Amino acid sequence: MKIAVIGAGNMGGALIRGWAKSGKVEAICVADKSQQVLSTLKAEYPQLSVTSDNKEAVRGADIVILAVKPWLMPLVLEEIRRSVDPKKQIIVSDAANFTTDKLAETLHTGGEYAYVIPNIAAEFGASMSFIASGVQTSKESLEAVERLYKLVGDTLVVTENLVAPGMMMASCGIAYVMRYIRAQMEGGCEMGFYPQQAKQIALQTMQGAVSLLRETGLHPEAAIDKVTTPGGVTIKGLNELDHAGFNSAVIRSLKAGLK
Repeated sequence: MKIAVIGAGNMGGALIRGWAKSGKVEAICVADKSQQVLSTLKAEYPQLSVTSDNKEAVRGADIVILAVKPWLMPLVLEEIRRSVDPKKQIIVSDAANFTTDKLAETLHTGGEYAYVIPNIAAEFGASMSFIASGVQTSKESLEAVERLYKLVGDTLVVTENLVAPGMMMASCGIAYVMRYIRAQMEGGCEMGFYPQQAKQIALQTMQGAVSLLRETGLHPEAAIDKVTTPGGVTIKGLNELDHAGFNSAVIRSLKAGLK
């Protein structure tokens, strides 16, 4: 499989590094307007092909990944419009709210389109990617896109209306989780730990919670019951979170970007 990635910023760069590390993509051509970004990637992963010419990058690619900001998408698509063939290539939008309909409308043709929202943990093979296909996209093409994104983490094939909620949970959500970790670190420092110690504790605690739920299949509330005893310290802390509106704040943060 040969892929072209246009845009090597935070998201594009994470995907490129994740795919390069996997060693399972036949060829990766990266296009970006920054020569410094391209030079850095090429130094890290010599197997990459790099170019500042978007039209050159997409020629001969099986899958074209568009990992640029949403407001740049029309400009990029107009630039490559005569160099891509959506009936022979799979065109993937990684830009928030730039759906398959918008791809077809901007390129003035039907074809094989997909709308995918991953997150920056793709660099470490730990992304959560939401994949939606266009109306003309074949089952085989959808499966090819899913296989590609599985190389950098978990995937979930959804209808396009669920990509935005998925983005709030997993792409924006990764920042919300980091904010909780930061708060836990600050609490640890206030109780006497050094910042690096507090970070170690917070990260291992987060990892422990994830491992417990993955390995046991327990609902979070059932797992909470295992560490919550009547009159104990855990229930006191949980009640403080409830008093502060923790659950409501999390839900509101997830829904905020959908307004």
